[in-house]
Parts: sequence; structure tokens; C-alpha cells
Amino acid sequence: MQAHLVQAVSDIPGLPFLRDMGKKGKYWYARQRIGDRTVQKYIGPDTPDIRQRIDMAKTARSERKAFERRCASLVAQLRAAGVPTLDRNSGKLLHAMEKAGVFRLGGTLVGTHAFRLYSAELGVQFDDSLAVTEDVDIAAFENLKLVIEDEADPALPETFRDLNLQPAAGLDRRHRPTRWVMGGEGGTEVEFLVPRMREDSEILKLEPLGVYAQALPFLNFLIAEPIAAVALYRSGVLVQVPRPERYAVHKLIVAARRRTSSALKAKKDIAQAEILFEVLLEDRPAELAEAFQIAIEIGPKWRKAIEMTLKRSAKLTALAEELG
Repeated sequence: MQAHLVQAVSDIPGLPFLRDMGKKGKYWYARQRIGDRTVQKYIGPDTPDIRQRIDMAKTARSERKAFERRCASLVAQLRAAGVPTLDRNSGKLLHAMEKAGVFRLGGTLVGTHAFRLYSAELGVQFDDSLAVTEDVDIAAFENLKLVIEDEADPALPETFRDLNLQPAAGLDRRHRPTRWVMGGEGGTEVEFLVPRMREDSEILKLEPLGVYAQALPFLNFLIAEPIAAVALYRSGVLVQVPRPERYAVHKLIVAARRRTSSALKAKKDIAQAEILFEVLLEDRPAELAEAFQIAIEIGPKWRKAIEMTLKRSAKLTALAEELG
């Protein structure tokens, strides 16, 4: 993990410098001159961790090949140990998005692909039926554009064309695609999501990523304070995913809001929540209790949705009672 975090900084060309944005905070960028213009690439907020990674990256830039060989070996060992890996199409897609800067710029991998990565994060093996998906869901906060003066490079539409992904047909009259589908065998789909902070928000532009996203309620809780994770494909793909305790509580809400036609998805939501609650209650009870309490206290809609799902699962009800 630490090797990938350092390499993520090393991959950004140019000289790092600190930019003071007043009340918005301080942020690290890398400045590079290309022809007659100067380009700035966003690295991250000014934290001790980022500073340490910048210092370490100075010596890591010359070790790229050795890094890839070392990580590929580790990926092979984890694969042999039974840790879930990415399918070929999802691997190519996430790898390309990592290289374009999607996760560095605030994109968070959500959905079942994120759930699969909790196997390594929590040190458990999940039932295969809970971790099957061909869809890739990426969520980000729309207000990232206020502090991140950087963008995906190459632009995501260009990256998607190279991977044979096309905008999926939708109902939006302004033709703002939020889903992209890979042609040919597999049909892997990627969808972009954003927290709905206003009732009139349906589709919003994620400026740093250069794509449109579907606005969904309750998503702000899920993607707050994400954690880094490495998906197993080639030498590893550095992404960020929701905190497992927030993912578990969010599944309680999502399951309650599913339509009758999505009963199978709701059943999967509950099953994922059950296994995460069980593991987290034993290994990270304080984190789970805090996330559960935050969601309960946000408002009556949140509390009602959680209570509805708990009534559908005796196991979840018992586990929630143990939280106190």
C-alpha cells in the first residue's frame, strides 16, 4: 500500500510546490513546462502524509521498473492466496482511469467492486455470490472543482474511446451521458455518481474528471473520508474506496429504497451489510458504531430507511443491538 501511495506522487511529472488558497486550505501541486506553456497537476492537501510521500517520491521516480516488478510479484502472491482480482475488462478500465488521475482527483470506487476490496482490507473471504459484478461505479463530490485546479489527463472521453467505451443512451434531453459501455465481449459499464445536495439536481458536471454524473441521495455519507486500496490487476491499481463501516451502513439505506423490481439487488445489499457488520463489530466496533450513529442522527429519512432494513434481517437487528 505504502509503495503505491508513494508511486502515485512519483507518476506526476514536474516540481512539487505548495499553494496557499486562504480559507480553502493549502494544496500541493507539481509544475511542469510543456512547450511554451506551464501546466500544474494537483497532488493533494498539505498534510504530513503528503509531505512525506513527496519526499519519498524524489528517490522513487528512478525506480519505476523495479517497483512494477516488485508489485507484480506481490499481486501474484495475493492472487494465489485467493484474494479477489479484477476481471480483464474492469482491470483495463480502472488501470486507465488511475493513469488519467481519476482517483487522485477525488474519484471514489463504490459498489460491489469496492466491496470486493474489503476482503484484503479486513482480512476475510467473501462468498463469491456477494462479489460478482461487471459494472464499475465512480462517485465524487461536485464541489471538488472549487479547490482542485487540475483535470484528468488524458481526458476521460479520450481514454474511454481507446478502450472502446461509448456513451450509453439515456433520457437526458441535453445529452449528458453519465454511463459509458464497453462494446464487444463483456459489455463492462462505468457509471459516474455525485451526491445530490439539492432537490433540483439530477445530472452534474464533475469538472476535474471531465464527465457528467448522476446525482443520488445519501451518497455524501458513503464517500466522505475514503481510504486507499489496491485492486489486483497487472502490478496493482491504486484506487480509493469508501470506509467499510460507511459502506455497511449505507447498504442499510440503499436496500430500503430499492424498488420492488430490484428485489434481488436489495437482497444483495442486505447480505453485504450482514457480513460487514459481523466482521466490523468484532474487529472495528468503535468505527462501526460511530458511522451508524452519524447516519441515524442525520435525519428522519435516514433513520426510517435504516429501521426498515433492520426489520427485514434478524441478523442485522441483533448485530445493531450489540452496537449499544
